[in-house]
Amino acid sequence: MNLKDLKNDWINEFSQPLMIAGPCSAESEAQMLETARRIKETNAQVPVFRAGIWKPRTKPNGFEGVGVIGLNWLKKVKEEYGFKTATEVANAHHVFAALEADVDILWIGARSTVNPFTVQEIAMALRGTDKPVLVKNPVNPDLALWIGALERLVGQGIHNLGAIHRGFSTYQKTKYRNNPNWQIALDFKSQFPNIPMLIDPSHICGNRTGLADITQEAMNVGYQGAIIESHCNPDEAWSDASQQITPEVLAELIGNLKMRNAGLAGFDGEMGRHRTLISDLDFQLIELLSQRMKISEKIGKLKKENDIAIFQPERWKVITEYATQKAKETGMSQDFIEKVFKAIHEESIEVQNNIMIEK
Repeated sequence: MNLKDLKNDWINEFSQPLMIAGPCSAESEAQMLETARRIKETNAQVPVFRAGIWKPRTKPNGFEGVGVIGLNWLKKVKEEYGFKTATEVANAHHVFAALEADVDILWIGARSTVNPFTVQEIAMALRGTDKPVLVKNPVNPDLALWIGALERLVGQGIHNLGAIHRGFSTYQKTKYRNNPNWQIALDFKSQFPNIPMLIDPSHICGNRTGLADITQEAMNVGYQGAIIESHCNPDEAWSDASQQITPEVLAELIGNLKMRNAGLAGFDGEMGRHRTLISDLDFQLIELLSQRMKISEKIGKLKKENDIAIFQPERWKVITEYATQKAKETGMSQDFIEKVFKAIHEESIEVQNNIMIEK
C-alpha cells in the first residue's frame, strides 16, 4: 500500500475540526490536571489532550522534559477527564514507553522528520500500530523529506496517519517564529488530500497574538484540525511560555473559528488557497523589501562617509538591464518589472538622501 491509497478513517471518530490542546511540556501532575480540568470546564470542543514528555531543545542545559513519569500524568488526565491523549516521540525508547502507557495519538516532531535515520527507527518501533501517527513538517522547507517520513511509516504497516503544518525555520527575522510557507503545506495537501492536515499555530507564531489568525487561515483552506499549546499558567511555563494560552483563551479562539463547508471545495476552496498563497508571498515581499532598504541605509552611510554621490548611473544601468533580462526569463511584462525596480530604486535614493542630510 502507498501513501495515496490510505483511507485514514481514524479522523472521522472526532468532530471536526479536530482540536488537540494542552501544555507544551508536562511539568507536574498538578499542572497537567489543572490544565485538563479548565479545558474541560470551558466546554471547548477539545477531545485530545497533548503534552510534551520529552522535549528536544535547540541548546543543551535547558528543560528537556520530565520523562517517563509524565506518561503517568497523561494517564490520569485520561482517567479523570475523559480526554484522548497525545505526545511526541523522537526515538524507539519513547515509542515503546508511550505505547505501554496507551497514549492514543503520537506525533513525530520537526527535528526528527528532518532525519531519515531517526524516522526509520521510530517507524520500525511503531510497526503495525493502529494508533494515529502525525508527522510535523521538517524544520527546513523540504517537501520530499516530509513525504518521505510518512512513506517510511507506511512501509512499516502504519496506516492511520496525519500531517502537522508547524512552519519552517528561517535565518531571516520575521514576525513568525517559523515562517508558514503555505505553498509547501498546500502542495502536500494537493498531492495527498487523503492525509488529514492539522495546523500548529503555536510554533508558527511563537507568540499568543497571531494564533487565532493562523488557525482561521488554515481552516479557510480546508485543514481538518489544529494542535495548540495551552497551559494553566502560561507566563510560568517551563518551555515556550510566550506561545501558550490559558484554557479560557483557547476556548474563545475555538469558539470564534468559522468553518468552511467541506462540500464547497470547488471554486471557493480553490480561491481560498490561492488567496492564502498570495498573502504569504506578499508578506515575503515586504520582508525582503525591508531587508533591501536596510542594506540601502548601510550603503548610504558609506557614501556619506566617503563623499560619494547617491545616484550612480552605471549601477542603475546594471539594475535596469538585469530587470529586462529577468522579465524575459519569467515571461512577465517588461514594463511592469521596470516600474517595480524604478519604485524600489526611488525609495532607496530617498532613504540614502535622508542619511546624507542628517547632522
